[in-house]
Amino acid sequence: MVSLEKFKGKVALVVNVASDCQLTDRNYLALQELHKEFGPFHFSVLAFPCNQFGESEPRPSKEVVSFARSNYGVTFPIFHKIKILGSEADPAFRFLVDSSKKEPRWNFWKYLVNPEGQVVKSWRPEEPIEVIRPEIAALIRQMIIRKKEDL
Repeated sequence: MVSLEKFKGKVALVVNVASDCQLTDRNYLALQELHKEFGPFHFSVLAFPCNQFGESEPRPSKEVVSFARSNYGVTFPIFHKIKILGSEADPAFRFLVDSSKKEPRWNFWKYLVNPEGQVVKSWRPEEPIEVIRPEIAALIRQMIIRKKEDL
């Protein structure tokens, strides 16, 4: 168990991931690119494996991490496999869905969370990284400016 509190003060992109999905390659590579580009000091991708869409994440949590690291060079945090829909939905995803009014309909649904912990935007799995990148950059810019003003 890891508290998401440790990511407060950073911009985060929270994503439900799956290993056996037609969108896996493109999304894992794009997520790693974003994580590398914006760095662990200001930004993090937070990945949550889920098997609720087409049973496309049958692996246990440890195998998911191993799969993502060895096949895609993933360095961002991958948490334990959770449920994100229904009455058994993890509280973190209930918060994301309630805040955005957007419920994931498939793997690799993305939620952008600002440093204050508020959901500011969400994207469907098909959205290209080029659409997401400027939104992340803008939030990071605002965060850095605020920090400089506080000094």
